[in-house]
Amino acid sequence: MRRLVLCFLILPSIAFSQGNTQPDAARIKLKLKKLNVLTSVLYMAAHPDDENTRIITYLSNDYLATTGYLSLTRGDGGQNLIGPEIRDQLGLIRTQELLAARRIDGGQQFFTRANDFGFSKSADETFHIWNKDEVLSDVVKIFRQYQPDVIITRFPPDERAGHGHHTASAILAQEAFDLAASKDIYPEQLKDLAVWQPRRLYTNTGRWWNTSINESTPGVVTLHVGGYSPLLGQSYTEIAGLSRSQHKSQGFGTAGTRGDQPEFLEYVKGAKAEKNIFEGINTTWGRVKGGEKIQPLITRAIQDFNEENPAASVTILLQIRKAIAALEPGIWRTRKLQEVEQLLIDCLGLYIDVTADKYYVAPGQQVVASIELVNRSGIPVTVNRMEAKDIAVDSATSIVLTDNIPVQLRYKRLVQQGEPYSSPYWLNEKHSVGLFTVTDKNLIGKPENDPAVSMIFAITIAGEQLHVTRPLRYKWIDPAKGELTRPFEIVPPVFVNLSSSVVIFHDATPQEVTVTVKSASDARVTGTLQLELPVGWRTEPASIVVELRERGEEQVKTFQVYPSSHEETGVLKAVVSLDGASSFDRSIQTISYDHIPTQTLLPKAEAKVVRLNLKKEGNVIGYIRGAGDEIPSALRYMGYTVVEMKNEDVNAVNLKRVDAVVVGVRALNTNARIGFIMPVLLEYVKNGGTLVMQYNTNEPGLKNFAPYNLELSRDRVTEEDAAVRILKPDHPVVNIPNKITDQDFAGWVQERGLYFPNKWDAAFEAILSMNDKNESPKDGSLLVAKYGNGYYVYTSLSFFRELPEGVAGAYKLFVNLVSLRGQRAAEPAPEQANKKRKNKHT
Repeated sequence: MRRLVLCFLILPSIAFSQGNTQPDAARIKLKLKKLNVLTSVLYMAAHPDDENTRIITYLSNDYLATTGYLSLTRGDGGQNLIGPEIRDQLGLIRTQELLAARRIDGGQQFFTRANDFGFSKSADETFHIWNKDEVLSDVVKIFRQYQPDVIITRFPPDERAGHGHHTASAILAQEAFDLAASKDIYPEQLKDLAVWQPRRLYTNTGRWWNTSINESTPGVVTLHVGGYSPLLGQSYTEIAGLSRSQHKSQGFGTAGTRGDQPEFLEYVKGAKAEKNIFEGINTTWGRVKGGEKIQPLITRAIQDFNEENPAASVTILLQIRKAIAALEPGIWRTRKLQEVEQLLIDCLGLYIDVTADKYYVAPGQQVVASIELVNRSGIPVTVNRMEAKDIAVDSATSIVLTDNIPVQLRYKRLVQQGEPYSSPYWLNEKHSVGLFTVTDKNLIGKPENDPAVSMIFAITIAGEQLHVTRPLRYKWIDPAKGELTRPFEIVPPVFVNLSSSVVIFHDATPQEVTVTVKSASDARVTGTLQLELPVGWRTEPASIVVELRERGEEQVKTFQVYPSSHEETGVLKAVVSLDGASSFDRSIQTISYDHIPTQTLLPKAEAKVVRLNLKKEGNVIGYIRGAGDEIPSALRYMGYTVVEMKNEDVNAVNLKRVDAVVVGVRALNTNARIGFIMPVLLEYVKNGGTLVMQYNTNEPGLKNFAPYNLELSRDRVTEEDAAVRILKPDHPVVNIPNKITDQDFAGWVQERGLYFPNKWDAAFEAILSMNDKNESPKDGSLLVAKYGNGYYVYTSLSFFRELPEGVAGAYKLFVNLVSLRGQRAAEPAPEQANKKRKNKHT
């Protein structure tokens, strides 16, 4: 694969990472106009969805500036409103959502190695966890590589930003603004890059921290981003709404707007502008030595462009390409060569596509690559060579493509041995809480992997040769959705998938662990499957013979795993040894949503094993899903039968069959009908049931979800090792059936909890108290109220993170919550007088 990357650097090329869409004549004309603009802007913030798509859309499509977005993180620490994926998998989804947004608004996308470890209350904490110097070096590298004239930050460098990551992003931008120009800073980068000094840095002021800003505010430059593009047939804010709405995992669907919309930029560093963000910057070809003769050529190409016959522009585009290629090497020569070559392909209506007969193949296995070539213009195009070293294609040819006559070719080839697997590069190695491990420094900044296999086509147009690159991809027809594609990937010959990422042992009793072994090989696969366990653990049998006769065949194998005699947490690994030689220990995970390309991960086949002395009461739990979590699986590992209840299932008859009901995270925010079933659930509690309500955010209209007054806030405890104080040591919830101590809060990940209530009726008992350093105690993380003969529990503890991570104390505490039904209240329910009590703010 790296050989192809070298070809990219040597020869100008055109890469399509997503699809093969032919732009219409209006978009071709917009690209022509952009060819005559030489300036760049880098927007910078902390997370996916922090970017202002209105500004990115406007600068890219009205000013026609090369515009990028640098997100320090991939959003791994957020919540997911569309599925159960969290942490690394969520970060992968949000990466692709950003790329989907950029395909709409015209921007480019960059990342650092910083990991979104969750909400942070200060930049100091953020820098400590990230390792500031490492992330700063990434920002400097991207500045030097991208060479922006203007930097725009989304946030100010102080507490007004509202999040430690936000504040950190502004601080890093200001420091990198100065450091990128110094030869003494990160000198190892200067082997491939040059120092760079941006012209100016501005902050895109937000209304939430400056409500009085306007066009007359000193130091402010105003962008009127709501303009209308006749070529695109939309206002820039309408396009921005579509771009913003790609952040579906965050629930950021946004309406487009029309009419004048101001955005305000406040001066921070560099040359101060009075009215225009590009003041004093030469945005013409005059900024490049020898470029003065190119500007009039492009101007003529724009004036003479024929919407009915874009191919008529090919002759002058070839002249422009030749003139650009003659320039000295530099960022604008590289950028504009790519742009003009893409314009040549667009004007010819040239369709080049390479598809595989399978969506993944192991090294040494065969793939059939089908090539489709169509020139939809009257200008002949000759294909001289096709090269894809990853699958051993290197073919000289002389295929003349004439107007609308398709040519189809097929190659049967073996994927070369030694090709790397197609797993996201930042997830190939284990990483720390704050920083991804990227061994190849050339990858830093890239949003995703290069295609697993690409084919380079050397073509000739009117005597001029250029190179077009296409990724190998898989294409199929869905009966409902039509033609669909997904990336082609290189994978191990065999996958080893464990049935769960966490296995809980309540006591010394052995449990079954199932392993699915699946072949990705066309040849027969035989080998031995084993489980590697911590010292003191064992399996029966010690190993199992595996034989898979054909590609796609899978077998499910079962081991009895005997845990240690004492409480502990360890790691179980599954490994297949083929023919007594090579060993494979990769599982396969697929993420598939309609708004992003299918994503494939190849993590190690590992599971956390937790040996507990866990007691439970009750047997059947009803579960009402919220925004997506894996707590039903965790409950099953606790030994419960879980009945997942839809809205229509929530009635008195069904509720009599369960010992407790758990409501999923953010169900009040995402389930439009939750208000209609809450009275039924509260009546269930009154009659002796237990209801455990997990965290929600405080959104307008949130009411009647508790039997007594309860108000949510934005309070949270982000330090996962923050001290936890048990306020009610005699309460059943910390005693029955499991004794809970402060030791049960060891090993928690990312945070203690979020969106705690801060006001509640005196009927609620606050069980726990906790706080981040230098903050006042927060007592709303776990509230329990007797209501009638049952219990209502509201908890903002992050069980949705802790249980999938196998945190032992979280399992004990959650069992106690759902076991509360066995401790029914002896006294009658508090009467209406209770509802008139004043709120108690603990």
